[in-house]
Amino acid sequence: FFFFRRGHVGIPFLRNTFLGMLSLRYARAGAGVLSRGAAASFHSGTVNHASEGSVLMADDGTPRMKKQVHHASVPFPSFLKTPKTVAIIGAPMIYGQPRPGTDFGPAQLREAGMAKELKALNWEVEDHGDIDIKPPHEDDPAMDQGRGTMRFGYCVGQACKQVFDKVYTAASEGKFALTLGGDHSIGAGTVAGILKARPNTGVIWVDAHADINTPGVSDSGNIHGMPVAFLARLIDPTLVPGWEWMVDTPKLHPSQIVYIGLRDVDEAERMILKELGITCFTMQHVDRYGIGGVMERTLDQLHGRPLHCSYDVDAVDPLHAPSTGTAVRGGLTFREANYVVEALSETGHLGSLDMVEVNPSLGSKTDNAVTVNMALALIDSALGSRII
Repeated sequence: FFFFRRGHVGIPFLRNTFLGMLSLRYARAGAGVLSRGAAASFHSGTVNHASEGSVLMADDGTPRMKKQVHHASVPFPSFLKTPKTVAIIGAPMIYGQPRPGTDFGPAQLREAGMAKELKALNWEVEDHGDIDIKPPHEDDPAMDQGRGTMRFGYCVGQACKQVFDKVYTAASEGKFALTLGGDHSIGAGTVAGILKARPNTGVIWVDAHADINTPGVSDSGNIHGMPVAFLARLIDPTLVPGWEWMVDTPKLHPSQIVYIGLRDVDEAERMILKELGITCFTMQHVDRYGIGGVMERTLDQLHGRPLHCSYDVDAVDPLHAPSTGTAVRGGLTFREANYVVEALSETGHLGSLDMVEVNPSLGSKTDNAVTVNMALALIDSALGSRII
């Protein structure tokens, strides 16, 4: 069990603060926001990494993107069918958390040219559109209040059932299931769908937060902090209206999940993680082992399994992903964030991906462009884009 205290301040904080100061300096000079590793390019204001984009400022003050996608020979999972096909599922969920805007995440990623980039990586692209999420209603059935706090349980549960159905269908057909959030409550539906199709799947949960709260310990009742608890059956779905469908899905065993990027974990969640013995790589472990060492240890534990990655963009440092609802300083750098999915795809076992919590309503136009570009870069890297 790997787990350390949150709130650590030191080299990573100083590193990101220094990089942020440099980025702001060049942004004021009209060069835009540059990512880590771009020091040699500061004079020109561009970044020349594949899957990595710079944000340049046009004369009218709006951000414009410099983007490169380079196809590389990456092992193709044997459990997927050819021609290799990515099934895009939009899940514009907003009711799992309190901030408006996450429902625009799927549209922003599509409008940024996602399909074109995936085709450039030699994928057939099937876009299944967005699920139809019905807003909560005062007459919705609710969980017994004596069991704790849960906001919009019925609404979110029914939406996750739609996600489950679409992901299960895509995975059963041998397609790469790419789900675009929306908030991270949809992870209950995506992982359930993948486990139904491939029960032995290992889950890599990349997030600043553990998302394993239960209604009995949650102060907010926000379900984007509970999906892993549903999957691990720490919450009995038969007792939560709207979630009964989960009874017929496989339970996620603690040995099947690894966390990467944790740095803001509630006290009750710390206890749950320790009691279950779940492997957690906090940002302190990233500092200690390097991201390469973290991924080696992750893949050692999940060796031989099909892999699913549920990626919350708030795992990335706010310097590189500012437009997200629960940003926490001291996160993954641009390259560390990309390396996570690069390492997963190079195993030849990555068969599905969630990209969640992009919130275009938060921050400036540049913040939004930086965050969408970050999320899109991660998708590209997961599906085969490399520097050379």
